[in-house]
Amino acid sequence: MGTTTGMILDVTRLAPMEKHSTIFNRIARLQEGESLIIHNDHDPAPLRYQLAHTHQDTVAWEYLEQGPQWWKVKLTRRAPRNEKGRNILDVTQLAPHEKHATIFARIARLQGGESLTLHNDHDPVPLRYHLEAEHGDAYGWEYLEQGPAWWKVRITRRITGAGADGANELDVTKLAPREKHPTIFSRYHALKGGESLIIHNDHDPRPLYYQMQGEMGDVFTWEYLEEGPRWWRVRITKRSAGNSGERLGEMVVRDMRKADVLKRNGLDFCCHGDMTLNEACAARGIDVVRVEQELREVEKDQGRSALPYGEWEIDFLADFIVNMHHRFLRNNLQDIRTYAAKVEQVHGDSHPELHRVNDLVQALCDELTAHVEDEEKTLFPYIRQMVAARNAGRTRPASAMGPLNEKVDKLVLEHTEVGGMIDELHDVTGGYAPPADACASYTLLYRKLQELEDDTHIHIALENHLLFRKAAEMELIV
Repeated sequence: MGTTTGMILDVTRLAPMEKHSTIFNRIARLQEGESLIIHNDHDPAPLRYQLAHTHQDTVAWEYLEQGPQWWKVKLTRRAPRNEKGRNILDVTQLAPHEKHATIFARIARLQGGESLTLHNDHDPVPLRYHLEAEHGDAYGWEYLEQGPAWWKVRITRRITGAGADGANELDVTKLAPREKHPTIFSRYHALKGGESLIIHNDHDPRPLYYQMQGEMGDVFTWEYLEEGPRWWRVRITKRSAGNSGERLGEMVVRDMRKADVLKRNGLDFCCHGDMTLNEACAARGIDVVRVEQELREVEKDQGRSALPYGEWEIDFLADFIVNMHHRFLRNNLQDIRTYAAKVEQVHGDSHPELHRVNDLVQALCDELTAHVEDEEKTLFPYIRQMVAARNAGRTRPASAMGPLNEKVDKLVLEHTEVGGMIDELHDVTGGYAPPADACASYTLLYRKLQELEDDTHIHIALENHLLFRKAAEMELIV
């Protein structure tokens, strides 16, 4: 545990999992005007950002020492300021008989898009039920902090007005500079899940995108409707509950057309398909706004439609994988093996990377051959048996392959190994770009390797992010 002297907390003495909870508990006990000084061996700036979001302007931050060995920061509790966009009510400061009347009087004064932030020492959820009973969905309710010492809730009056075409629009150019961000945030918080706010501006509002991501996470979508040179219009949509941050793998199996966009941007939806778009772009240092815009353009393309994989019965999906992807492997792996060995033999001296290419190709073909045979002898028959039992109203048969979850874990691990070999092949071959002196066989090998990569990525995504999930769900109900 940490050693404290008066109002000093040495964070370096705390276990990593205790640090934030200890700091926040100590802050919660501060009275107005009191301070806590924290000592750390690196800059605690991330804590400052978190405090700015969770405590708004009620905790002052002052550096007393800034490295290189020690950082000391003085945190001082101060009274909330009721500035525009900072309408705060500390309910713990009210007498019990005043609480209800004061809260409802403050809420009643809110205009559309305005918010009131309540601070309390316990969950005020009964107030939420009361508001919904009296006013329906006229107010948004958003937890900013949920215990154990403090609960903070932002209550926002929803906007009932709209633009001429029924859209919820805000012309930011008509606001004073200090009003712009608070007004946009208030209007956003007033949205229901699935609703949108369109902002108009005279310059690119992209810094707002990064502020919203930093403060709220991946809970909204950002779509440019107009991009200069004179006007910028952006549609900001609040994601529905449970739809925050679709995973890359889920995105692709829902609309396979998006695979091309992700591959073009170097985003792995196959073996790393459990990452959200925002996480994947951040990991590669890619502009997520640009990628999102490319993905929306795909959705607008009426020239080619996406196959509805998610709507298919699981046995039909398994048959599709066998007939399309397993057949592709059986039709191509032997040729790829042969060309890899031949090209290494002829060109290996002048292109030594071909030795590694051949080694990888032989290992990859061995792994894929064994993998698809295993699936077709164990998992896929079990899937068909479960569907037949469900259709006949019978109890599913016992699995001959052992527990389903263990089998799936094994297959996913093999997919990861396959993905790793394909990634290395891609890198060693320079993205399958044949050199200037490549013969016809050399060029054909690289083209077939590109085709193998493309097909295997889709193959693995369908299994990892759809088939295996459907199999687990089927086993629970049959």
